[in-house]
Amino acid sequence: MAPKKPGKVAGYTTVTIYDQAYHLTGQDPEHIGQLAALVDAKMRAVAAQGHTVDSLRVAVLAALNLADELSQSTGADARQGHARAASLTGLLDEVLVEDRPTGS
Repeated sequence: MAPKKPGKVAGYTTVTIYDQAYHLTGQDPEHIGQLAALVDAKMRAVAAQGHTVDSLRVAVLAALNLADELSQSTGADARQGHARAASLTGLLDEVLVEDRPTGS
């Protein structure tokens, strides 16, 4: 299933990644939608190649793939690419912590 087009809900941009809706904030809803589509496509490609149905594992593997692509695309300045990948990993961690149910 393709990601939904970004929508506005009370100041948030709503996107769907791997069949999950996320309400995100940012200055450019179109850019957020494009990033969501990229992440959705990468997660679906990882899931199609692997044997796991655990969406968290699929997300982590997709993040690693995207970080690797990013670091390779910045060959002239690998440190900057690694810093950006670390930043994106931190953002992923924040989203995963926010979306995890508490108490169990």
